[in-house]
Amino acid sequence: MLSPLPQTIPHAAEAAARQWPDAPVVIEGDLTLSFAELWDLSRAAASSLIARGAKAGDRIAIWAPNRHEWIIAAIATMTIGAAVVTLNTRLKGREAGDILRRTKARILFTVSDFLGIDYRALLAEENLPDLSETILMDVGFPDFLAYGKGSGDVAVDAALTIINADTISDILFTSGTTGSPKGVMMTHGRVLPQCAVWIGNTGLGFGERYLIANPFFHSFGMKVGWVACLLSGAVAVPMAQFEVHEAINLIERLKISFLPGPPTIFQMLLSERDKKPFDTSSLRGGTTGAATVPPILVERIRNELGIRDIITAYGMTECVNITGCRPGDPVDLIAQTCGAAIPGNEVIIADEAGIEVPRGATGEILVRGQGVMLGYLDDPDATDEAIDADGWLHTGDVGTMDTNGYVRITDRKKDLYISGGFNVYPAEVEKLLSAHPAVAMVAVVGVPDDRMGEVGKAYVVLRPGTSTTEATLVAWSRENMANYKVPRSFVFVEDLPRNASGKVLKTELRSI
Repeated sequence: MLSPLPQTIPHAAEAAARQWPDAPVVIEGDLTLSFAELWDLSRAAASSLIARGAKAGDRIAIWAPNRHEWIIAAIATMTIGAAVVTLNTRLKGREAGDILRRTKARILFTVSDFLGIDYRALLAEENLPDLSETILMDVGFPDFLAYGKGSGDVAVDAALTIINADTISDILFTSGTTGSPKGVMMTHGRVLPQCAVWIGNTGLGFGERYLIANPFFHSFGMKVGWVACLLSGAVAVPMAQFEVHEAINLIERLKISFLPGPPTIFQMLLSERDKKPFDTSSLRGGTTGAATVPPILVERIRNELGIRDIITAYGMTECVNITGCRPGDPVDLIAQTCGAAIPGNEVIIADEAGIEVPRGATGEILVRGQGVMLGYLDDPDATDEAIDADGWLHTGDVGTMDTNGYVRITDRKKDLYISGGFNVYPAEVEKLLSAHPAVAMVAVVGVPDDRMGEVGKAYVVLRPGTSTTEATLVAWSRENMANYKVPRSFVFVEDLPRNASGKVLKTELRSI
């Protein structure tokens, strides 16, 4: 791993290019990029951004699936002191437009087509006064790179002297507990130490082939994904989306050794292996989480997929890496806990007053340390609500801690559910559904699902004089929100049960 730890992500890319110039860092299809080539391309992209008038403090958005140009655009953005704003590829135009407006994004990197979607067309009716240019990564990217003065541009050197550990590196958006996603601001100095600890915990090493199916727009796919490769010397193998047969092909052909992902990914691989065995001899390590992990699944990952160093971990957009198990931990511990606090973090279980409770008692999980976010974009009230005066981040997750410091998540204080590895906040889905002309009131809850972990179920009260069907609402939802947010089922009710203060009683809804 790079030592000493660089101050910023671009400085990490620069140091890696010096230390391992000819070693591969990205393999994508027939393309292989070395560390030196990646840094040269990133410098050329930074020069092009400068030539376009982009500068330190700007926000530059990326709305695209995992691909090598994503990494180049991100490093270039950070090199000039601008912040990367990531957009989920499943967002619809209205959702993406909201984020672009709120961040005042000046430039957007996207693609002309992904899964039949033209992202530019989705934004055609959005009012985006600050957006001056859209750059396509899959069409004409070499022309973009050639627009500036190239990798030797002295303006790039000047920019690199200005950025430091306190520079904002990225703004990632969480789903919103109150209906609007919140922008999480992170600095380079908060990200890199967390990545370094994660690398040590997982044993990710130089030259390992790391299959990154976790999306780059997500904290995991970006920070302990390709950024971790810059620090460790590992090789990033990006997947635009997880497809089990393509994953098997990559594992066998490229000798993938490290594979993270939610439990569903490993369940799919095991299911395919039951049908037709494939070569897993190269697999060594991986991480999982985002849902309950049955002990039998951990056993099968180890014994049948050969991933001997499989661990569970716990993190969130507001703090990349909170806890983690260690290689060699017993199966039950890995399956039933999310590990202990990583070095650099303090984790406690607290009561409603923020006072630590005895070991084994239930309370909210709080974390304090170097990896906690700077705050929410333009939302000091939400920041103060999340991070108390003593610096503790209130995660909204409920759990217990054993005598060895291992944390078990038992519930969520926040009203959310996890569908296919994505956090879904019912309030956000409810806000979007309320725009339908037939919907008077709606409440959404998460319900168990064998494949996705949890899926949404919506209870709808119709406006007087209107009518609609479940199929119509499903189709409308697919047009107006990211697909992982779309409720799997709709139930029509005459009214929503409420308490004396008017709050919807979602526990009662589940019995309908």
